[in-house]
Amino acid sequence: MSAEDKIKAAAEKVAGKAKEVVGEITDNDKLVAEGKAEQAKGDVRNAAEDVKDTFTK
Repeated sequence: MSAEDKIKAAAEKVAGKAKEVVGEITDNDKLVAEGKAEQAKGDVRNAAEDVKDTFTK
C-alpha cells in the first residue's frame, strides 16, 4: 500500500468519524449515516490495498 493511499484511507476514516460525531451531537441521523459510510469507504480502501499488496509480493 502506498503512503498516498494510506493517507487517503485515513483521511476518509477521520472525516467520517467527525461527521458521525457532529451528527450525534446535533441529532442528525443523515449526517451520522454519511459519517459511517465514509468510515466504511476508508476501511474498504485499506482492505483493497492489502489485497493488492499481497498479490504484488
